Amino acid sequence: MELMQLRYFLEVAREQHVTRSAEKLHIAQPALTQSLKRLEEDLGVPLFVRKGRNIELNEYGLHLYRSLAPVIEHLDRIPGELASMAKLHADTVRLNVLAASALLTKAIIDYRKTHTGLHFQVFQNSMSDVSDILITTKEHHPSSIERRENETVIHEKIYLAAAAEKYGDVDKISFSQVAEEGFISLLGSRQFRAVCDRICRRAGFRPKVIFESDNPTAVQNMIAASMGVGFWPEFTWGKPESEEIKLLTVQDFPCGRDIVIKKSNERAQNAHVNDFYLFLKDYFLKSKTASKPKSSPSA
Repeated sequence: MELMQLRYFLEVAREQHVTRSAEKLHIAQPALTQSLKRLEEDLGVPLFVRKGRNIELNEYGLHLYRSLAPVIEHLDRIPGELASMAKLHADTVRLNVLAASALLTKAIIDYRKTHTGLHFQVFQNSMSDVSDILITTKEHHPSSIERRENETVIHEKIYLAAAAEKYGDVDKISFSQVAEEGFISLLGSRQFRAVCDRICRRAGFRPKVIFESDNPTAVQNMIAASMGVGFWPEFTWGKPESEEIKLLTVQDFPCGRDIVIKKSNERAQNAHVNDFYLFLKDYFLKSKTASKPKSSPSA
């Protein structure tokens, strides 16, 4: 059996008239008749009975029609489905977000205001390399930064956040002053937590974690409630909304991390991926600039 034979059979089964079917199929009637005959020979059973000038399906033909029609309809849908899949893939940006998730969410919301047809697939998987754009982080070491193609590295200062009622009269602090404090932290599965733990080890102490959460807002609220101290990334968390939180610069050594925005080489030429990568880079840089404290006027 050939696919074209089966299509011819379906058309004749619907029309129940060989001449009209041949006209609709744009083939000669003898060629259509011969195709049906070969199909019957291949199957080993007759498929039609004559009714005057018309033909009708017999029990074999009816069974073949009922079995075949949905299969051919499904086959006919496949090209359109594949085209839709290809368009969706082309119009989807896959983001692997291992850092700065809150700021990224705001960036997506702002971007979609003018790009309503674009789709985003957002996931968090440190073991996956299947993404169009990866947002990750690492502890800041200026001498080790390698500038690579399709990659943006943005330095972010890390403050120590504490209750304003307790530390409101100072702007800088040493780790020795908070080594015995309870620490409010993100969960250990988060990259920011790993960076902060390394900073503490460098300072020579292990933080006494009294509360940890996967939600940055919960961490911020606990610090504002004077339940403990915690680390605060400069621009990805933004300025504290609560006046109860004071951000303190660590005196011992510069504390920071690098936010890495990396575009996949595989889809670097995709217009949507490239446009959003440039937008995200600019969005993070503007957020960094906006978070910087204003300089005091000269005396």
